[in-house]
Amino acid sequence: MFRQRYPNVTLDESRMIVNSTRFTTAGAALAHVDLALRIIRGRSPALAALVARYLLVETRSSQAEFVIPDHLAHADPMVERFECWARRRLAQGFSLAEAASAAGTSERTLARRLQSVLGKTPLSYFQDLRVEHAVHLLRTGSASVDQVAAQVGYSDGVPLRTLLRRKLGRGVRELRRGG
Repeated sequence: MFRQRYPNVTLDESRMIVNSTRFTTAGAALAHVDLALRIIRGRSPALAALVARYLLVETRSSQAEFVIPDHLAHADPMVERFECWARRRLAQGFSLAEAASAAGTSERTLARRLQSVLGKTPLSYFQDLRVEHAVHLLRTGSASVDQVAAQVGYSDGVPLRTLLRRKLGRGVRELRRGG
């Protein structure tokens, strides 16, 4: 029925939270909690974990299918430490050795854990965080592409433009317009 009513909208039934360039949507009984935790985690993974504890969200696998699966997937302490480190270092660049040290583990263990929890390599997730932050800066500010690129760790706007086009399928003008 949804697809018939909204043929221009891509419906992804496989995920509770879906991020697009303009919107983040959530579905299901407790999806509003999942959405709130996703927004909080974007600023502070540690705060999202604290909020989840106050909400009495348990990390038992038996609840993972029913209660805020997105947060539970990111509630891994090693992944949280990596994400905090990465968000603080977007402008400085990526070093797997430094990331592993900050997460309190070996490079190989960090890579395996991120792959199992997020389905990504540490570098790929780091780039996703760069893109996320760059999109936010482009939409909410008036800085030039070169200035935004510097804030997320690129020497100029060329690699950022390429990455935005490759990952999002949109250019800077579209993102600034909210498209």
